[in-house]
Amino acid sequence: MKAFLFDLNGTMIHDMDYHTSAWQHILNHELGGNFSWEEVKPQMYGKNQEVLVRMFGPDRFTAAEMDELAVRKEQRYQEEFRPHLQLLPGLLDFLTAAHQRGMQLAIGSAAIPFNIDFVLDGLNIRRYFSAIVSADDVQRSKPHPETFLKAAQLLGVAPSECLVFEDVPKGAEAALNAGMQTVILTTTHQPEEFSHLPNVLHFAPDFQDPFMQSLL
Repeated sequence: MKAFLFDLNGTMIHDMDYHTSAWQHILNHELGGNFSWEEVKPQMYGKNQEVLVRMFGPDRFTAAEMDELAVRKEQRYQEEFRPHLQLLPGLLDFLTAAHQRGMQLAIGSAAIPFNIDFVLDGLNIRRYFSAIVSADDVQRSKPHPETFLKAAQLLGVAPSECLVFEDVPKGAEAALNAGMQTVILTTTHQPEEFSHLPNVLHFAPDFQDPFMQSLL
C-alpha cells in the first residue's frame, strides 16, 4: 500500500452519537418529525441534504432550506461535541509513523469543510494530509466511489494501492466500489453489519490494535 485514506467522523474521532443526537433534535423539535434514535442512526451517511431527503422525501424542502438546516445541524453538533474532541486512541502515533515512512495520507469524508476544519485545526493534524475530499468536492456520495477515487487521484496513487479506514457499511461499500480494501473502526457498527462486504481486512476498536502496526 502507498496511501491511507481516512473517513473522518466515527473513524478518526468517536463522534457519531453526537451527529445522531443533533439530527434527531433538528428532525423532531424543529421539523415536526417523530423519529426514534433507531430510525435516525442508520441514516448517518452521505451529505446532510441527502439525510433530509431520506427522512422527509424529495419535495419537503428547497435547496436553500436544506443548506440552512445542514449548517444548523453542524453548529449544534460542534457545540455539543467540542468538549470531547479528541482522536481515537493510537491515531496520532499512527499518523506520525505513517507520515515518517512516506505514506500518502488523505481525508475522504461526506462532511462539509466546516466540520473537517473543526477537527483538523482543532486537533492540529492538518499537516499530515496531502489531500482532502469533502462533501463539497463530489457530486455523488458514498457508497458511490467518487470520494475515494478523487482522493487517490489527488495523491497520484492507483486505487489498488490505497487502504481505506472507515466505520460504516456504506463507507466500506464505497471503498469496495473504488477497488480498495478497508479496515473498519467499530465505533458505530458491529462486524456482522459488514458481512456482505468482501473487502474488509480487519475490525478494530481503535488504532492501538496490533493489526494497525502491521500496516506500517
